[in-house]
Amino acid sequence: MEKKQLPLQHNYKAPTAGIENAPAIIMLHGYGSDENDLFSFADALPNTYHIISLKAPIPMQPYGNAWYAIHFNNTDGKFSDAEQAIASRDLVANCIDSAIEAYNLDQKKITLLGFSQGTILSFAVALSYPEKVKNVIGLSGYVNEDILKDGYESKRLDHLRVYSSHGSVDQVIPVQWARKTKPFFEKLNVPIVYSEFPVGHGVAPQNFMEFKQWLEKHS
Repeated sequence: MEKKQLPLQHNYKAPTAGIENAPAIIMLHGYGSDENDLFSFADALPNTYHIISLKAPIPMQPYGNAWYAIHFNNTDGKFSDAEQAIASRDLVANCIDSAIEAYNLDQKKITLLGFSQGTILSFAVALSYPEKVKNVIGLSGYVNEDILKDGYESKRLDHLRVYSSHGSVDQVIPVQWARKTKPFFEKLNVPIVYSEFPVGHGVAPQNFMEFKQWLEKHS
């Protein structure tokens, strides 16, 4: 299947030939990266999925892209541009709709796979637009409540499933922030698996195998 037009540039890998209305994994890369980063996982993921890796809309210099700006000179160490993050959240939600139509995806089986800033955004999309998402795999990120739609907690969330992981020595996003993810989702009665691995800001091989097994259980 050839690559279609979506609101965001993307990489695309089709599922095994002959699968109609197949599920999809939509990838959201981290700050300063691009659509090629997480797409490197594509060949090792189940071949029954459409795999769509989105490119964030804000270009950075000298290379890479971002979903929203981070101001590192803030007194708290980092400050996220919430307006840009909310705009990207809604853009990704629109991309899901466009991808369902363009690639004939199973709209009830959309998995978001994010890393770092892409995880923060994946959680925001899933909680703000839960009707569009089934699973979230959130690597090296956390929940930013400032970019969630008002009233998200009153939406129907019982179909959502979450896998979250973090490096215990992450030097970019403190593991303490990630440790709040599990109780946050449990309070919403959303099933979640949370794991830590003895690495920095990255994905260990054991981490990849674990979330792949989790995905196979929740396909």
